[in-house]
Amino acid sequence: MRETEWVELVANTLKPQLTVSGQSLDVQTQVKIAYGYEIRAYRSEQEPDTEAIEFATDFIVVEGADGGWKPRVVVEAKVDNVSTHDAITYSQKAANHRSVFPYLRYGIMLGNRKHYPLPGRLYRHGTQFDFMISFREYEPSAKELEAFRDVLMAEVEASRALEKMIYESRKRDRDHHTLFHRRLVLDEIESERGGFRTNGNDLA
Repeated sequence: MRETEWVELVANTLKPQLTVSGQSLDVQTQVKIAYGYEIRAYRSEQEPDTEAIEFATDFIVVEGADGGWKPRVVVEAKVDNVSTHDAITYSQKAANHRSVFPYLRYGIMLGNRKHYPLPGRLYRHGTQFDFMISFREYEPSAKELEAFRDVLMAEVEASRALEKMIYESRKRDRDHHTLFHRRLVLDEIESERGGFRTNGNDLA
């Protein structure tokens, strides 16, 4: 199965679970979003001539807002194997996208990995990933889908919180915080097909 076909399979399977959650969320594939803006010239002192430079994303969760939409979570995808070059490239892509959308959450999903766990090269070189998930086969199991859905919904909430923190920081009535903590959660998803043992660790 080609990578694009696998991404479509996962997106189509997961989409109903996110779109019926009572929120204005949607799952799309191959959506281009900006990773930078170029100023070609200034028409006047206050009017730059700009152009958005875009990358396509494999899998994206978007939220409708004020007649438009905004990206909440991007997930890049690889099947079978992921190289060190892949990890570095996707991680840099995440950093570029976040330079335009500072509230954006970013992850990677691996398909058809059989019994292999997440590779160490992702931990070492995927510095910009907020999450990583590995699926045993092309078609996700029910438990894998449940885990992925839960991660995506948590990342949507994280994106909303970051957006509020960033853009409302100067408001008098803003929420006040005295603690900011990024948690590390490790887990092994139990599969109905056998071979995986649940062994979750929440490293706070």
